[in-house]
Amino acid sequence: METTLKYKVITSRKQYNEYCKNVYSLLNSKNKTKEINEEIELLTVLIEKWDNEHTSFSGLDPIQLLKALMKENDLAPNDLMGIMSVTKGMVSEILNYRKGLSKHNIQLLASHFKVAQEAFNKHYTLIYRPIKDTNKNTSKNHKKLVYA
Repeated sequence: METTLKYKVITSRKQYNEYCKNVYSLLNSKNKTKEINEEIELLTVLIEKWDNEHTSFSGLDPIQLLKALMKENDLAPNDLMGIMSVTKGMVSEILNYRKGLSKHNIQLLASHFKVAQEAFNKHYTLIYRPIKDTNKNTSKNHKKLVYA
C-alpha cells in the first residue's frame, strides 16, 4: 500500500505561494484540532526552509534587492511603474542608481514583495550625472559668477 504525502519539500515559487495560502487559511480556521495545528507547524517548517534557502538578500543594496525580487517574480521595469505609481523614466533612474527610493516607494515595494521595509531602507551610493548645458548662447567670453 502506497501512501502519498499531503505536503512535500518546496521546490518552486508556485508551490511556496500555495503553501503560504494554505497556512494562512489554516491559521484563520475556527476549529483548530490537533491535526490542524500539526499541519500548520509542518507548513511553517517547509516555508521557513524555503525562505532561508531562497532569500539571502542580506548582502544586497536596495537596488540589487529590487532587481533580484523582480527576477524572482518575473517582473519587468514596466511592472514597477504600477507598483510604485511612477513614470517609466523614474523607474529607469532608480534602477540605474540615479535616483534614490523615497519612503513612500520603500513602503510600496516592501508591501508588494512582502519583505521588511528595512531591506529597502539601507544606504547605497547614487551615480552622479552632470547636467548638460542646453543653453546654446553660452559664450566662452562670459565670466562665471562667484557667490560669496
